[in-house]
Amino acid sequence: MNKEKFESLIRNILIEIGEDPNREGLLSTPKRVAEAYQFLTAGYQKDIDEVLNNAIFTEKYDEMVLVKNIDFYSMCEHHMLPFYGKVHVAYIPNGKIVGLSKIPRIVEVFARRLQVQERMTQQIADTLEKYLQPVGVAVVSEAYHMCMMMRGVEKQNSSATTSAMHGVFKEDAKTRNEFINLVGIKNL
Repeated sequence: MNKEKFESLIRNILIEIGEDPNREGLLSTPKRVAEAYQFLTAGYQKDIDEVLNNAIFTEKYDEMVLVKNIDFYSMCEHHMLPFYGKVHVAYIPNGKIVGLSKIPRIVEVFARRLQVQERMTQQIADTLEKYLQPVGVAVVSEAYHMCMMMRGVEKQNSSATTSAMHGVFKEDAKTRNEFINLVGIKNL
């Protein structure tokens, strides 16, 4: 990110909305916004291979592995407003497991980009599918979108749920229902 250019753009936005970027309270705003966006979009600079850091192991475990209630914060690519919530991730190993802490790190890589919830959910599932070749992968994301809450339709209590099911989670209702029940999702 070219921070000087980004800060200049923010100064221009302040002018366009009717503010004075030289006002005391706004003097450091362009710098703070640039730093915030650098943090909020850090997923573009992350490489999944580096995130996984060789934490894939051979293991003869064949039951569901579930990490649930992974908090995430992302930015809607349509309005550049935040959306946030929880992601639940499960997989059934096929000879390989991943270090449990790597699953929230994978979520973070895709959340820290301009996103739509649907794509983010699919990217998480596709990544686990690619690196583990499991019997199945299930990802459910539940989120609140500021673009729906503070503008447009202005519905503060609405949330969105997206899912990506691969392998046995897609093909076998019993396995999918076990995941849904463990996560505690209603009506998926």
